[in-house]
Amino acid sequence: MATFVDEVTLYLRAGAGGNGCASIKREKFKPLAGPDGGNGGDGGDIVLVADPQVTTLLSYHHSPHRSSEKGGFGMGDFRNGVTGGDLELPVPVGTVVRDAEGVELADLSETGMRFVAAEGGQGGLGNAALSSTKRKAPGFALLGTPGEEVSLLLELKTVADVALVGYPSAGKSSLIAAMSAAKPKIADYPFTTLHPNLGVVEAGQTRFTVADVPGLIEGASEGRGLGHEFLRHVERCSALLHVLDCATLDPGRDPVSDLGVILRELEAYEVPEGQVPLLERPQLVALNKIDVPDARELAEFVRGDLEERGYRVFLISAASHEGLRELGFALGELVEADRSVRADAEATKPRIVLRPRAVDAKEFEVRVEGGTYGNLYRVLGRKPERWVAQTDFQNDEAVGYLADRLNRLGVEDALFKAGAVAGSTVVIGPGDGMVFDWEPTLTSAAEVLVGPRGSDLRLDENQRSTRRERRDAYFERMDAKAEARAELEREREAGIWTADQGADEGSEAPGRAGDD
Repeated sequence: MATFVDEVTLYLRAGAGGNGCASIKREKFKPLAGPDGGNGGDGGDIVLVADPQVTTLLSYHHSPHRSSEKGGFGMGDFRNGVTGGDLELPVPVGTVVRDAEGVELADLSETGMRFVAAEGGQGGLGNAALSSTKRKAPGFALLGTPGEEVSLLLELKTVADVALVGYPSAGKSSLIAAMSAAKPKIADYPFTTLHPNLGVVEAGQTRFTVADVPGLIEGASEGRGLGHEFLRHVERCSALLHVLDCATLDPGRDPVSDLGVILRELEAYEVPEGQVPLLERPQLVALNKIDVPDARELAEFVRGDLEERGYRVFLISAASHEGLRELGFALGELVEADRSVRADAEATKPRIVLRPRAVDAKEFEVRVEGGTYGNLYRVLGRKPERWVAQTDFQNDEAVGYLADRLNRLGVEDALFKAGAVAGSTVVIGPGDGMVFDWEPTLTSAAEVLVGPRGSDLRLDENQRSTRRERRDAYFERMDAKAEARAELEREREAGIWTADQGADEGSEAPGRAGDD
């Protein structure tokens, strides 16, 4: 038995990018001919595609975890890694894509619409691409970045022109089977229909689709029965057809009271912002099962009451096909009127403007977060986070290259402005991220310099003192000693201390006891 699924959670993992290669070309009589490491290939994306041949999300219900191909790693002799293939996931037309927090990301309401759900990782550069006039033979390559991992909620909202609504066993499935080539399951017990059925109806030159929505009961908008679960399939319909059972044997039920219950449930259901409320859409009433004599009599009795309320009423029989032709043409008129209104709205619809990224947009931001052992400085930005992911921290030259890139981006200046000092804890990326004990003068050789910013102690001149300078320094020391002896003599002559007193005190001083 086929199962209908209209809501499912997908767990997607895009392919990771391949690592770059660090290689040196070797030739005869030329063992070191320069770097020739190729780049890693990009990982494949995961794309959702609206496909009219798909009618349910059942396949994703059974296997919700999907992943795309990884990028190949680079190789020597300038051989780049293979690019991972994209994974295209066909979904029914009318699928709404939401993130884990429930925010709507895409509405695939038209055939062929595509949405990149997860982007593949970027391949790392090989040392051939990293070489320059200043770095002729890099001894490292960049790593590939991991692909995106996301959880998405897919919600199917059937795209149909007309929705058949009514109580269970009102004859909606029989009606759609009689008006179209659809073959829904039909039985003589309530809740036979467990999922919406679509049928294509032709009325003259007009062709439209009809959706058979599972039966509504009182309290459906509050989650009772199956109605609330499938009311979302009515949101996209242009018109509503109330199918009322005139041959019901349930006590206390009649077509007028059934219509009142259905109208209250449709009014209580909240449609998304920007859509027309369900009760404000064109509505027709079909009094079904008039092939039964008592049902025909009841239909003729309530017809006038319903017409006084402003409804256009049709007496039909899904079993004998009586009245279906007139009903089909009436529905076709409503659909054509709605299509003309939508065409005018599309003509006046504002264009989508794609604005490029601002030239002066910030590449990153520095946040100061308090911690147990002092302030923590967090660097957030697409570029710094990607550069950290591409760095091989087992290679000192690669770490130095990362420091150069961060410095050119202005990360060090921003950290200085935020109040960071040497030894401060810096985290790049959200969450745990990559933690560093920050040293503001990291260079491409991964050396720590203690000189002022903008200076390099390796470039300082180590000049040797001349003979004259050494002689002048010697005379200065001798003059200082002579001045010190003269000061002591003046103090002795003034009676401040005597030679015997100084000798006694000196003999008791620490470290002088053993002097002879």
